[in-house]
Amino acid sequence: MRAKRIPSKFSVAVLGALIVVAAAGCSSEGKGGPVWTAGSNSAAPGSATPSGSSAAPPSGGSTGSPSAGTTATAGATASAWKTYSDASKKVSFDLPSDWIAQSVTPDAGSMPGALKIEVKDAKGGYLATLHTGLASASPADCNPAAKRPYVVVSSVPIDLPHADGDSTIPPHVVFRVIQGYKFFGSYGITNLVAGTDGQACQLRNLVVGPAGKGNYYFGDMPAVHAFATDEVVAPAKSFDTLDQAAKYVDQSSEFANVQRMLLSLKVNL
Repeated sequence: MRAKRIPSKFSVAVLGALIVVAAAGCSSEGKGGPVWTAGSNSAAPGSATPSGSSAAPPSGGSTGSPSAGTTATAGATASAWKTYSDASKKVSFDLPSDWIAQSVTPDAGSMPGALKIEVKDAKGGYLATLHTGLASASPADCNPAAKRPYVVVSSVPIDLPHADGDSTIPPHVVFRVIQGYKFFGSYGITNLVAGTDGQACQLRNLVVGPAGKGNYYFGDMPAVHAFATDEVVAPAKSFDTLDQAAKYVDQSSEFANVQRMLLSLKVNL
């Protein structure tokens, strides 16, 4: 998969200008505006076996100005991968061989047959949750005064069952940041447009499923917002600058592994 990125040599001032542009309406998540994506020359995620290995994508990449598009990150991924699948074969995804995927009790109010799987790294650190069978729920009210600028740092299409509608887009694996006293970032899958004019109250990592099948999410948290100084930020990421957020997406092995895992998701509703 050919990728383009925000080069790390970009100054904070230039990247800071991106969020101004986004606030003017350029961040539309598939509705016609550009998406600035980090990453370069990443190998497309393939099938994995419990003891198999796959080549890591190049750690380097092309440089250039931020560009519209949907591409995968350039960070190096783990060399050995395995596949998780639930007993009923409703979901499956690949993950590094030393990561842990564990089934836990679904949230209260979930539909019958719902699944909830937590993913942790080799040391037991939390990384992501996959939750299916979520009942439809309206998003929280968004006071226009509470909206904050956001930027889509990475967005890669993924083939998943989903509903079509005026407020939805084809599903994507995304990493987005919203501006508060810092830049707060979150990764996940979504088919929802976050907001209009490049501003939103929250960024939801949720796929609205086909009628009667329930919604589902796979990411570090169901939604991220501009946290107050007295709120617990984790497991969301926080950055002092957009440059730091771009480097996390473009260079970190953690994000490269997470993105590959999310892109491997298969759902049978």
